[in-house]
Amino acid sequence: MEFSTPAGPNPIDTGRVVTKPVDRIDGPLKVSGRATYAYEYHDEFPNAAYGFVLGSAIPKGYIEAIDAREAEAMPGVLLVLTHNNTPKQNGSGQHNSPQLQGPGIKQAEQAIALVVAESFEQARAAARAIRVRYARAKTGHYDLAAVKDASRPVPKSPDSKVGEFDRAFADAPVKLDVTYTTPDQSHAMMEPHASVARWDGDKLTVYTANQMIHWAVDGISGTLGIPASKVRVQSAFVGGGFGSKLFLYADPILAAVAAKRLGRPVKVALTRPQIFNHTNHRPATIQHIRIGAAPDGKIVAIGHDAFSGNQEGGEAEEAANQTKLLYGGENRLIRTRLSELNLPKGGAMRAPGEAVGLLALECAMDELAEKTGIDPVELRIRNDIQYDPAKGPDRPFSSRKLVECMRVGAERFGWNRRDPKPASVRDGRWLVGMGVASGIRDNLVMPSGARVSVDREGVLTIETQMTDIGTGSYTILGQVGAEMMGLPIEKVRVRLGDSDFPKSSGSGGSWGANSASAGVYAACEGLRDEIAKKAGFNSRDVTFADGHVSAAGRSRSLAEIAGQDGVAFTGEVKFGKLDDTYAQASFAAHFCEVAVDWATAEIRVRRLLSVCAAGRIINPKTSRNQCFGGMTMGVGAALMEEQVVDGRFGYFVNHDLAEYQVPVHADIPDLDVVFLDEIDDKSSWIKAKGVGELGICGVGAAVANAVYNATGIRIRDYPLTLDKLLPGLPEMPRQS
Repeated sequence: MEFSTPAGPNPIDTGRVVTKPVDRIDGPLKVSGRATYAYEYHDEFPNAAYGFVLGSAIPKGYIEAIDAREAEAMPGVLLVLTHNNTPKQNGSGQHNSPQLQGPGIKQAEQAIALVVAESFEQARAAARAIRVRYARAKTGHYDLAAVKDASRPVPKSPDSKVGEFDRAFADAPVKLDVTYTTPDQSHAMMEPHASVARWDGDKLTVYTANQMIHWAVDGISGTLGIPASKVRVQSAFVGGGFGSKLFLYADPILAAVAAKRLGRPVKVALTRPQIFNHTNHRPATIQHIRIGAAPDGKIVAIGHDAFSGNQEGGEAEEAANQTKLLYGGENRLIRTRLSELNLPKGGAMRAPGEAVGLLALECAMDELAEKTGIDPVELRIRNDIQYDPAKGPDRPFSSRKLVECMRVGAERFGWNRRDPKPASVRDGRWLVGMGVASGIRDNLVMPSGARVSVDREGVLTIETQMTDIGTGSYTILGQVGAEMMGLPIEKVRVRLGDSDFPKSSGSGGSWGANSASAGVYAACEGLRDEIAKKAGFNSRDVTFADGHVSAAGRSRSLAEIAGQDGVAFTGEVKFGKLDDTYAQASFAAHFCEVAVDWATAEIRVRRLLSVCAAGRIINPKTSRNQCFGGMTMGVGAALMEEQVVDGRFGYFVNHDLAEYQVPVHADIPDLDVVFLDEIDDKSSWIKAKGVGELGICGVGAAVANAVYNATGIRIRDYPLTLDKLLPGLPEMPRQS
């Protein structure tokens, strides 16, 4: 089925199961430890051997010699793979990830060997016995600021020019010209990247931690040069990904190669320090923002230049994207530039682009509010626009409730109690401040399919490649199936994360819930028709409710109609071009209150509120949890998260959870989320929009703006650590 016209009334509108705060159906498995993650499969892989990846000690250059003889002779060692004995692989596919394919080194912790042994400890010990002689490149680029001037345009993100920005900015009565910087950041998910591989003849089975099953199949088959039909990938549970597990790294590829060589299953997991440098990260940015406004705060010119770096062939962190849609302004200049760096790969991390772009733009809006003397909430409301500002009224938003988010949030948070004069509110030794920021995240959709069936017990089974990375996919897909077939959630089984199931959107870009739910909807539509025909009903007049099918005064149970053989249907949604006609995005208003210690500059977040407009909320409980996670990551981005680059060796020094700081429970005392009633019929038959990444978009800026209101110190270099605040703190008043 193709979704190419706005959705009309449909069974999802009934709202008997969808929109209800249903508990996670996979929750009991997770809290009891019975949810099996990739590395934990044992019975399915008897006699598995264990692999340990040895990473490069240099960031750029090549291997002159590698000697594995001592390692090969150590107890329990079964195999040592290096570039000297690893089969040829293919690196040309979009998702391919060739490993050990030559002596060249492109990044620190690049895999240079795999040791396989009877135990993990034996493999790890033997890896340390491998002797490597490197020829390190004499030059390397590790600092974005040093190579910013050598940046280049990005073909995938052409310059967006509307009107005459330079003239309008020069003539504007109020001008703001500021530069913000954000550091490299790590996903730091709980579950490490891990895989176990087994060959059965010419067929390969890989259990791995991955967000996109069909991308994984494509990458594994393409890299190893085998047909995709010969590869089965399973990822039933994923312990967090945030974008890092969209891609393949050393673990699945080398596990497969070693398993083939040994004729037995092989497990490979990356250690925590390896994850920070071997896998991808969110690249650092430098963002130059210029805003010209009238005295009443209305923007007349807005410019946003976003600079980031990556390896050769890598993509940019598109931190200027949200500026294309968030606010009005007739004259616009938005540019993305990319520099080449010799750091580990940059890639997608939760809300790529907007997460860091809003750290800059929304603080710049706060600075503009101060320059014009207009309340920050009011300034944002005055610059709201109901259509794509680059394309005009011919491309309106499918739905946009940013103003309502702002007004509801301001009322609920008590914004009217905020003192606009910085450093004027005190609570004992604490300086107290409030901040606000807008949030926006593009609404993306992807083709998605599912297989649905009803058995003789009247139980609906849903099977799809969709993954659950902690987001609640099992539950919301079960809710959609239950709603469509008129069943309670207890009569629905959901099976996910297996490439033998129909191809799904996968988890990423906030497209997962809406797209995969639409795929289940399409499959259930077909199943409803099949059941109606089997029952002898006209499918247009049929009603599904309480486990029964009714039409024209007759009613039969689903179980009776399904019979001994059951009824099944496989369906898929494909999306047309409605996004050409309508701009589609989710919106939020974030409010924050912080306290800053007068003596130490320690920052405490006291309260956070997010008011979100994200279409129909399929499950307010799982959506709320997603926003809580995003808000927590937003606090981390504002106050502590930073991968520190060692410019001598080209790698991230703080490569573990002891030194890469992320928020803990004590840092996050009071979170609140409000979802506005909203239906977006241009998005899908579900009428929902992405919400998972919206929770991080703008939160960090709300924290930063609150810190400014508390202290009067404007920090444009993230994160806002106490060493940056201490020199500017006002003097503590003398005790009387």
